[in-house]
Amino acid sequence: MAEAEGEFQFASMKDIKVGRYIIIDGVPCRVVDIETSAPGKHGPAKMRVTGIGIFDGQKKTLLKSSDGETEVPVIKKRKAQVVSVSDKSAQLMDSETFEVYDISTEGFTEKLNAGAEVEVMEAMGRKALARVLSG
Repeated sequence: MAEAEGEFQFASMKDIKVGRYIIIDGVPCRVVDIETSAPGKHGPAKMRVTGIGIFDGQKKTLLKSSDGETEVPVIKKRKAQVVSVSDKSAQLMDSETFEVYDISTEGFTEKLNAGAEVEVMEAMGRKALARVLSG
């Protein structure tokens, strides 16, 4: 899958920690668990990294050599104001660019009101609500 320039970087597997973000199967994920095997007679240790997709919530697993590299998504966090709220989506206005767009409100429906300020996480051309800041 070809990615647009600047949407991800490379990082050493040894630098990956729980709570950080990596790309597994083309999906940006938050790392929730890391298991490391002992180095073998004929090679380096293996790392099994478990992550939860930040957009779909699905569990994914990555198995790589500990001396290898992996893709890390470039995540931008932006503030936005809620313009309106419907059943499963909300219309938001970016606080810097004043761009208006729709976003899923899964998991935030009860907390959102028009005029509230929210934080939006953007990675690889997709956006998701991260948290409600006020309102």
